[in-house]
Amino acid sequence: MIDPIDSLAFSIQANRGVYALLIGSGVSRSAQIPTGWDITLDLIRKLAAAAGESAEPDPEEWYREKYEEDPDYSKLVGTLAKARAERQKLLHPYIEPNDQERGEGIKQPTAAHKAIAWLVAQGFVRVIITTNFDRLIEKALEETGVEPVVISSEDQIQGMVPLVHTQHCLIKLHGDYLDPRIRNTPSELSEYPDEFNQLLDRIFDEFGLIVCGWSAEWDAALRDAMFRAPSRRFTTYWAAYGQPRGEAQRLISHRQAQVIDIQDADRFFQNVQEKVESIEQFSQPHPLSTQAAVASLKRYLPEPRYEIRLSDLIEESVTRVVESVSTPFFDVNSPEPNTETVTERVRAYEAACSTLLAMAATGGRWAKEAHYDNWRRILERLATVPHLDGQLMWLGLQRYPATLVLYALGLGALSTDRLHFLGHILSTEIQTNDETKAVSHLLTPNGVFKGFHLVFNSPREVMQILEGMKDRHTPLSDWIHEAMRQHIGNTAYNSEQFDSLFDKLEILMALSYAYHDDKKAEPWYRYWTPLGRYVWRFQTKERILREIEESISTHQHESLYVTSDLFGETPEECAVAVQQFREFVVGAAQSMRIYW
Repeated sequence: MIDPIDSLAFSIQANRGVYALLIGSGVSRSAQIPTGWDITLDLIRKLAAAAGESAEPDPEEWYREKYEEDPDYSKLVGTLAKARAERQKLLHPYIEPNDQERGEGIKQPTAAHKAIAWLVAQGFVRVIITTNFDRLIEKALEETGVEPVVISSEDQIQGMVPLVHTQHCLIKLHGDYLDPRIRNTPSELSEYPDEFNQLLDRIFDEFGLIVCGWSAEWDAALRDAMFRAPSRRFTTYWAAYGQPRGEAQRLISHRQAQVIDIQDADRFFQNVQEKVESIEQFSQPHPLSTQAAVASLKRYLPEPRYEIRLSDLIEESVTRVVESVSTPFFDVNSPEPNTETVTERVRAYEAACSTLLAMAATGGRWAKEAHYDNWRRILERLATVPHLDGQLMWLGLQRYPATLVLYALGLGALSTDRLHFLGHILSTEIQTNDETKAVSHLLTPNGVFKGFHLVFNSPREVMQILEGMKDRHTPLSDWIHEAMRQHIGNTAYNSEQFDSLFDKLEILMALSYAYHDDKKAEPWYRYWTPLGRYVWRFQTKERILREIEESISTHQHESLYVTSDLFGETPEECAVAVQQFREFVVGAAQSMRIYW
């Protein structure tokens, strides 16, 4: 069985910025930082000494009898130190190290804080939620050159940049030790201001979660926020020493969290850092190798005299992919498919293809007719699966590299309106086993399991096994969108441009699928085509379809959508195809209960 910490490391590495951390006092324990309650009790002892009394053996009870009220950190600090400067002097010895403590490494960022700072600096983690009011995480981040947006009160939330635009955000739920509004007592922890609740609701809904050092026993408002989360888009990992109990166990059950048994926070986060770093180094080819391959491709593409070199370069790249995916790691008989093993293998396929994907995107962008056969041969080679017997999941995924390359070629081609190249590629017929199928049928997401998926209810349900895809309407389309964005979209396009380009490609793939469906001639035939993520992106879908319709209506036989033979040979045939597609998608969306 795969170690949960290995699964966590793979998830962090492959989903950069998707996971948020929730850390509690257990992460600062080895730094010997007192909790807010520890400080409160010590201040009571000093208050008693100043009055010539002793608060022992129960400082809390002494305070209650003396002042006829429960001790409250905020009120006590505010009473003993009126001005901000005075509060800083009062609390400084509890939080900041003196020379001796500094020499002994006490009250300094721990190994856990430093490992977290590395994850943040490398972009793997963007959001940290903490119940601690010390400044150890800030210090660790500063040492790595990171200046996070720090939120410790509701007024700071009102002016904060939206999370999607925030590179590094530290949310101190209980406040900062220099702010008298710190939350410490049960009543203070039972309810958060609306601003904090709204922010937490977004994070727990939109991010994966890694919990460490938090018992969940005292923070009622934080527990409520986690229970409110309407969905679990990504896995929750809960690192704990020993078996979680009580409220922690309730939350683990509610979020279907993966529990990781740890010895302490320092070793846990160090282990995570080391594993993520190792996977990152293994998964990505040397940057110069990808850059050099793309640079060579760009040099060869415009020159007919480099035709042989171009062909050899592409063939060498696909050979490396074939060799990489022929290792024992990609055995089609084991391990047992589950969320962890399927997700791990899909990511391994993506890593093996990373250089070829960059080349394919460039090749599609500048494709000329003389280059068509090069890319057709590549798709044929990758689509020809070497194994026909084994676990059905692993057998189907053998075509996943070919699907990735198809998307990279298509996105590149669409970015420069090379619709003729896209039409040629999608209509290319590939011989597989005992049948011949067009690329639009064989390598689009619905076709990955062509010939293997019949024992499953649908390809959609099959790929909901991927991590974070359980409740997705278009799981493999969503997954490939993120994979393509990471491999070829981050530098070439802004987010909106890439999303629109991706939706347009999948719409044209779907139109081509229906056009090349060999069942159209059957009397029982009803229009059908695979759905992509555009099905729930209504406005974008409609804008793209109107653009296609306007081109056909205005330019008729000269429209690129007609001359490319993507989904029809005449303007009339193409217009009918678009209308059938629109009606089908609306009906399919309603059956999937997607409404706008």
